[in-house]
Amino acid sequence: MRPMQVDRSGGAQPVRDHWWWRPGWHVGRRAYTFHITFDDEAAVEGLDELHRLATDYQRKLATLPGLDMVPLQWLHLTMQNVGFTDEVSETEAAAVLDEARIRCTSLQAFELVMDEVEVRGEGVALRPHPADPVCQVRDAVRAAIGSIRDEVPEAPEHAHGFEPHVSLAYSNSEAPSEPVGDAIDRVAAGAATLKVRAAKLIVLDRDERVYRWTTFGDVPLGPS
Repeated sequence: MRPMQVDRSGGAQPVRDHWWWRPGWHVGRRAYTFHITFDDEAAVEGLDELHRLATDYQRKLATLPGLDMVPLQWLHLTMQNVGFTDEVSETEAAAVLDEARIRCTSLQAFELVMDEVEVRGEGVALRPHPADPVCQVRDAVRAAIGSIRDEVPEAPEHAHGFEPHVSLAYSNSEAPSEPVGDAIDRVAAGAATLKVRAAKLIVLDRDERVYRWTTFGDVPLGPS
């Protein structure tokens, strides 16, 4: 197990409020989206390791003002939005799910190592390695969406490319980043190794400064 690496490449840039309303979002609105979630051992093995690692960092981060900790059951890796539930029918969502399942049969379950933590523009996140298998799943679900719907959405934060990450805390105000970096520097943490066997199509909400969801359907990786 490698020691945890800390990425502070953002320098002295302040952290920004994460909870600004992205285009189309408002209280009460829900969206279909593909995530890798960390709440189901059948879909992802090694959750105890991840939860231990997250807890080690969150204990220290929780002492700082302006950060909202991500509850362990809501840890996630965002991949690809499908659309709002008032714009995408359940029938369309089911068709996208079926297509995603078909396309992901050609992929394989894969290992992810969480061995690096970074101060990002709007919070603190674990960076998983390798990124390529996650990108392959994302490519497959994007192709599935494109086969059913006219448009494949692109999130504002992906304007400069997709960077897989698992957020541990979100900033709820603008603040200097140095205290955040100093806090994570003081954590003696190891790493977490996970085996990802499935992604999920979920129905997501963000009404109360936390991302929560219900699962619409699983997307197993590899032949059934």
